[in-house]
Amino acid sequence: MHRLQKRGAVEALTSEPTARERRRRICLVILVAIAALAADQVTKSIAVARLQTHEVHIAGPIAFRLQYNSGIAFSIGTGLTGPIIVVAIVLVLVVAWFARRVPTTGAAVGAGLILGGAVGNLSDRLFRGHHGAVVDFIYTKYWPTFNLADASIVCGCIIVAWTLIASGRSRRGETGVPPG
Repeated sequence: MHRLQKRGAVEALTSEPTARERRRRICLVILVAIAALAADQVTKSIAVARLQTHEVHIAGPIAFRLQYNSGIAFSIGTGLTGPIIVVAIVLVLVVAWFARRVPTTGAAVGAGLILGGAVGNLSDRLFRGHHGAVVDFIYTKYWPTFNLADASIVCGCIIVAWTLIASGRSRRGETGVPPG
């Protein structure tokens, strides 16, 4: 019986999802993206309103400290706002295209986090009036200052990679031999 259950799970992963499953996953991507975007924008607005003149110590090396980043990760490319915006728009479109056919529910959650985070940072560059800079406010002594959009993108990438690796393992079966 256990072997039949395993084979059924493998067949479910390798078979083409139904139209209903695809719609459900797309809705999940959209809902997660909206939640990530909303959380990011609300926390950035609070940071801009409350952290202009001082930082707030949280615990140990963690504090809320307002900074603006006109570059990309680790402030690389500072001053290249125009090209960064173009690349960000292309990446949002690529993630949205990938999200149409996510293979698993986990990948849908990950894609939603990536999409919501990317749109959050892109909207900072386009609409916040900080000369194309992104609002960062989560400070740690050991890592560059970041925001919830950055955290969403990183967590989303990890989730997508994990689910794709896990579904690849399931397709091969535990012995590494394709089911069949």
